[in-house]
Amino acid sequence: MDKIKICIILLTAVTGLSACSQAVPENAADKTARREITVLAAASLTDVCGELQEMYRQKAPDVDIVFSFGSSGALQTQIEEGAPADIFFSASTKQMDALKGEGMMNDDSIKELLENKIVLVVPADSGKDITSFDDVATDKVSMIGLGEPESVPAGQYAEQVFTYLGTLEEVKKKANYGTDVRTVLSWTETGNVDCGVVYTTDAYTTDKVKIAAEAPEGSCKKVIYPVGMVKNAPNAEDAKTFEEFLCSEEAMEVFRRYGFTEAVN
Repeated sequence: MDKIKICIILLTAVTGLSACSQAVPENAADKTARREITVLAAASLTDVCGELQEMYRQKAPDVDIVFSFGSSGALQTQIEEGAPADIFFSASTKQMDALKGEGMMNDDSIKELLENKIVLVVPADSGKDITSFDDVATDKVSMIGLGEPESVPAGQYAEQVFTYLGTLEEVKKKANYGTDVRTVLSWTETGNVDCGVVYTTDAYTTDKVKIAAEAPEGSCKKVIYPVGMVKNAPNAEDAKTFEEFLCSEEAMEVFRRYGFTEAVN
């Protein structure tokens, strides 16, 4: 009798284990089938890419688009250090050209996609009469927010503007440097600086700042946003399809609504 009971217990245990091994969570198959694209994108693209991400989810529900935003220089460094990435979307050709020269990009995939403008912004409730980039060098401004010129394209463009105006050294004495353009925008929104240099598209994202002036014509290089695939992209096939979407007229309509224009190649 004891042997019979033992056999029954063992049989029950084996049957239970078999049932457990066959049990599969309801959505496990869906998760296994999903694919992921990692896009390293300039901070100034944060808002528009959020909308494009939702649009693409409708087109390719089995593909997850994961954005990582930051200064173009910092993102360049991440790629150089081997961070997994499929697409790089820079706010300047400088960082893209550097990666291309290092053999880290798929050269044929690189496209100069968008153009932006450099502007001087002030807090919406500012009582100071700041109406031009020239004003930054006067006593109207005690502190200005700028992107760190070593890694933030907006900071590099700003230095070009003030060099053109002959006021860079004076402006540097008043500068507070941010790690990306959205940090500069935030400082200006809160009044922690009297003014800041950002992109037109950044100014469009908030009613807490107003544009005091556009950079004088010819004072800095054109603000071009190139996009391209990283050479060792983990998911190259899906990345290529997503980049084609970013370059489509459908996506360009969204970029225009956020203040970007199409780059003339």
